[in-house]
Amino acid sequence: MIVKKMPILQGFPDFETVNFFTGKLFQKYNFTPVFYDIETTGLSRNSTYLYLIGAVGIEDETWNFYQWMAENASEEETILRIFSQFLQQCDLLISYNGDRFDQPYLEARYEKYGIPSPFTGKQSLDLYLTLKPLKSLLKLSAMKQPCMEEFLGIKDRIYDNGKECIKLYKDFLKKRDAFTADEILGHNLEDVLGLGRIFDMLGYLCIYDGDYEVTYSEFDGDNLILKLKLPCTLPQEFSNGNTDFYLTGKDEEINLIIKTTDGKLKQYYADYKDYYYLPEEDTVIPKSLGSGIDRKHRKAATRNTCYTWFTCSDAFLSSPVQQKQYLTYTLSCLIGTLKKSSVIIYKYRQKQFPMDCEEKKPSHC
Repeated sequence: MIVKKMPILQGFPDFETVNFFTGKLFQKYNFTPVFYDIETTGLSRNSTYLYLIGAVGIEDETWNFYQWMAENASEEETILRIFSQFLQQCDLLISYNGDRFDQPYLEARYEKYGIPSPFTGKQSLDLYLTLKPLKSLLKLSAMKQPCMEEFLGIKDRIYDNGKECIKLYKDFLKKRDAFTADEILGHNLEDVLGLGRIFDMLGYLCIYDGDYEVTYSEFDGDNLILKLKLPCTLPQEFSNGNTDFYLTGKDEEINLIIKTTDGKLKQYYADYKDYYYLPEEDTVIPKSLGSGIDRKHRKAATRNTCYTWFTCSDAFLSSPVQQKQYLTYTLSCLIGTLKKSSVIIYKYRQKQFPMDCEEKKPSHC
């Protein structure tokens, strides 16, 4: 069995950052996280086996990277037992697609050898599932981990084809050469360290969660203009929007422009199943009040039609509390309307920010 361990001196989030985001997601949490990724000879939990685990944990107040690689199929059980021991002091596992693949695969292999699951009682943070809502907001081409890293401007991967690892491992079993082993270990190293690199992307979720302060508001006659302050620094600036709204994010600030209709705004509601939508009035009414309305004049509300209208008044503009209440669910609904149409986004941006748009004009516009 090949065993490696080394301290991580740079390129991984600091303890304070990891504690901040995991503390937001998990209330009962003692800050003993482990980042991990596995390599297997296939997808089936029954006909393939585990040959490599890479993990990052805390030791002596420092992030340390660990790897355990089997040199033959018979060492799988040993790796599983070592990893189980390793996880004893851990209460949170951080992975990428781990809830759907890594953990179920490992649990099946533990069951095969009659070893109790080390995941019992531990919490899981699957960055793939957690960050998935960001795909449209950040205009990500795909949700693969390397694509997330590329969005952040990280392009130093050497071993970026995970499918090749299985072929490399089979070659290693035949040749037993150190170069092939280093390639396999190198890919796993990049995947595990990549978890730390994309971890800061959790900051974008503050926009969805309403975790921000409204610091500025203005109505220019057509649009509501707001500035929001986040509790964290975004790892990469972004911009997106459509004909209804436009937003940009950089560092700790979000700039938001929302188009009004005759000075009025839509207030969306989360519990849409409790409302009827009235097409003729373009608004909703609680089902408890609308049961007497003729069925011809009402429909079951959907996420996109569950709203009422209100005037962008001076009272609203002078109240950060009201603005926050308005944004808490409405902003998520607006983001949900985003489409992958850079031409529409560009034309709207050009109208609002002509100088900035000239600098970043899409090549096809």
